[in-house]
Formats: sequence, structure tokens, C-alpha cells
Amino acid sequence: MKVTNYLLGYKDLYIVQDSDMFNFSLDSVLLPNFATITTNTKNIVDIGCGNAPIPIILSTKTDAHITGIEIQKEVFELAQESIKINKLEDRIKLINGDINEVYKDFKLGSIDLITCNPPFFKYNKESKLNESDFRTIARHEKCLNLDQLFYVAKVLLRNNGNIAIVHRPERLVDIIESMKKNNIEPKKVQLIYPFKDKEANVLLIEGKKNGNSGLKILPPLYTHNLDGSYSDEVKKFFENN
Repeated sequence: MKVTNYLLGYKDLYIVQDSDMFNFSLDSVLLPNFATITTNTKNIVDIGCGNAPIPIILSTKTDAHITGIEIQKEVFELAQESIKINKLEDRIKLINGDINEVYKDFKLGSIDLITCNPPFFKYNKESKLNESDFRTIARHEKCLNLDQLFYVAKVLLRNNGNIAIVHRPERLVDIIESMKKNNIEPKKVQLIYPFKDKEANVLLIEGKKNGNSGLKILPPLYTHNLDGSYSDEVKKFFENN
């Protein structure tokens, strides 16, 4: 069922969702607040944009031109509605296609920042897949794996351009290996914990194309208080909205 909601924590932004598909989560708020954005950030690409929460949040943080790419047509159409309802058509361009093909249409080395909330789970014949194709593509590396993602980043990013992704802590070694293979130097990492007494369940990591070595480990971020409410650390992401 299709519904229109306020974008999580953002008073004047809306998101169009369908409960039969893979709805966005706090991950989509954490990533755009983690990614490095400067006055020199002019062109951003969000890979696998879903119904466009990350491009919409990015639009509140920068005047850069933002392109969202989504492979699933039905999800892409939700993104179109989300962009239209927020009157962001002049700021955000959407493309329905496979990034493994779409990247060829971009000018090489023209992107300052890539963001991505990629599929978290490796895909093989033994993978336990969701019945819904929407959820399968969103959760499993069926259409996009780490090596493909970072290869595209290597090709599209300008020299010293950044790619920031949200993933799971257990894939950290895989991520760094794939980054290095594609001339992307890991530059900062942050672990996200649901509560102070729980293990980290989210990983934020950013790398720089042809960057110098040197990895910064940011302080841990705890998303919830013991009563289940959002922590002050998370609430600060919404303060200006």
C-alpha cells in the first residue's frame, strides 16, 4: 500500500513509500549526515537511491546537483513522486537503470561525492532470499556487489573525490579490500550502536579516490536511549529542520 509520510525527523520533507517494498530506515538519515560535503562539492550521485530519502536529505545540506540512480522501476516511480512532492525537480535528477551500465553515460572523473546504501548480504545460489524481488535486490548483492560499486566510484569520481556508504560491521574487511583494489583510500569510519550495551549494527565508511593513507576512527554513535527514544546524537541531525 502506497503512503506519503514525513521524512524521518524532517518537519517539512515528505517521502512516498509502499509497504510492499523495502522502506527506508535510519541508515538513510545517518549516511548523508556522515558524508563529507564542502563548498567544492558540486556533483553528487546516490547509487540505489530507492524512494530518494538520501538525495532529499542531501538537498538540505548542499546546493550541489544530485543524481539518484535506481534500478527497480516501481521504486524509481516512488522516488519521482517523492522529488515532486518536495518540489526538488530542479535540484535532483533521477535515473531508472543499472549503475553498471548507467555510469558509462557520465563524464568520467566528474563526480565529487558518491553515496550509497548498498545491499548488505553476499549473493549465491544458497542465499536465503526474500520472496519479494524488491527486497531481494535491496538486501542481497544480486545486482550490485562491493567490487562493482567501487569500480564505478573509481571511474566516476574526480581525483580526491569521496564515496561514503552505510553497511554492516561484519563486512568491514571486505569493504576495505574492495576500496583498495579500486584506488580508493579509506579515510574515516564510524560504528553505530542501537544502545550503549549492544554490539554495533551499522557501519559508516568513507573513502577518497587516490587519497593519501590515513584512516580516522570517529567516536561511536548510539542511536537510542534505554527507553527507546532517539539519542541526542541522532536528534541533532534534525535540529535545523
